Amino acid sequence: MSDSAKRSVLAGLRWTSLRLRLLIVFALVALTAAVSASGIAYWLNREAVLTRTQDTALGDFRRQMQNRAASLPLHPTAVDLRDAAEQMASSGPGYHVLLIGTSEGKPVTGSSDLDSFTKADVPASLQKQVNKKQPLTSANTFEYHLFWQRTTLGNTPYLVAGTKIIGGGPAGYMLKSLDQEREDLSSLAWSLGIATALALVGSALLAQASATTVLRPVQRLGDAARKLGEGKLDTRLVVSGNDELADLSHTFNKAASSLEKKVADMSAREESSRRFVADMSHELRTPLTAITAVAEVLEDEADSLDPMIAPAVHLVVSETRRLNDLVENLMEVTRFDAGTARLVLDTVDVADQVTACIDARAWLDAVDLDAERGIMVRLDPRRLDVILANLIGNALKHGGSPVRVSVRTDEDDLVIEVRDHGPGIPEEVLPHVFDRFYKASASRPRSEGSGLGLSIAVENAHIHGGDITASNLPDGEGAVFVLRLPRDAEKLTGDQDDDPDRNEKGDEK
Repeated sequence: MSDSAKRSVLAGLRWTSLRLRLLIVFALVALTAAVSASGIAYWLNREAVLTRTQDTALGDFRRQMQNRAASLPLHPTAVDLRDAAEQMASSGPGYHVLLIGTSEGKPVTGSSDLDSFTKADVPASLQKQVNKKQPLTSANTFEYHLFWQRTTLGNTPYLVAGTKIIGGGPAGYMLKSLDQEREDLSSLAWSLGIATALALVGSALLAQASATTVLRPVQRLGDAARKLGEGKLDTRLVVSGNDELADLSHTFNKAASSLEKKVADMSAREESSRRFVADMSHELRTPLTAITAVAEVLEDEADSLDPMIAPAVHLVVSETRRLNDLVENLMEVTRFDAGTARLVLDTVDVADQVTACIDARAWLDAVDLDAERGIMVRLDPRRLDVILANLIGNALKHGGSPVRVSVRTDEDDLVIEVRDHGPGIPEEVLPHVFDRFYKASASRPRSEGSGLGLSIAVENAHIHGGDITASNLPDGEGAVFVLRLPRDAEKLTGDQDDDPDRNEKGDEK
């Protein structure tokens, strides 16, 4: 699987991904719409079904009461009431009938089905309303009305209705089962639920398609931006369409073109500046060599010169040497910037290398060396000498003697610590000690050093695959520089040292 495909899969799996958020939004909108529509449809259908059943049953019950119950004697018997109830139930749309009258001052009942419908099944509140005599007004011309309510008996829904015959006739009650309507409504609810689920699935598929359509250009834009960040400044997007994403792609291409042009201009100027410094340093070497030779002759004759002239001679000699060191350092920095610096590797004893560096500069009396012989490493001896000379010289100059140099190994690394006993490095200076031309004292810009020594030292450490760190010891006991190099730089540099002639030529000063 390619990297872009892996990134696409991972982007799709992230909970915070735009694709997932689009899917969730689409699903929520579809779910809300489907549930709302299903709920409204269910409610409308429920009311329609129940109202139709209810109106049919109540209308027929009213007619039956008017036609059959009203024709009963004023004081009917139980048989009369039962026969009338059975006739009413048999001709009605599937309901039971209960008639209640009075005979010789006693209540008499008759039911179409005593097992299914008795007076106990009629809610007391409904009985009270049915038997309550209504006052006659201009708006109400009947003493008794038809009342109904829905109830549940034994987990089965029923419609119960009742009314009374005007003029002392019997009261009649109807019990209509709504179980069939409940089943129909349950089937409707299942159908609406399935429709909601299908709508949700459809919305998810639509969201996926929409997300793919919308996010594909965004993904291409992200990949292009990533390539641009990796340095591929020729990356461009293929623009299609006239929508907002197309405008965004146009803007990205313009920004990438502008960035590529600016980077090319900066690279050209940087290369020109680097070439200028290299050429200038190279051209200065020849006259500086002659000037240095003359200066050394003048230094040898300084004691025989006029006392008024001797200080000037010493100043010229000192500044000439400083200028010569600066040119050498500039050439070294130029090699690092141009990437032409190479290692000339050799297997050496670290203790011998450190001792030779200190002895060559007459620092034996000012440096306390703690290094065991026999620590063999493979590195560039000349570059190690440059690193040590800069670190030890910096410690002697700014920290004061005695300077302690300790050598140890840490697994596959060589560790050399250079510690002084000075006041330490100011906290505001510490992050900049390896910067080029940086000097801790702004009031002394013409100090003896060039400000390149430590930066060259750290570059030499980097080319070995190592590093240098600077810190202060606790309680103001001085500063410590820690050089860490791999014991075998050949593992990191590959075959750089396979051509010694080429390496020597590249590092020639």
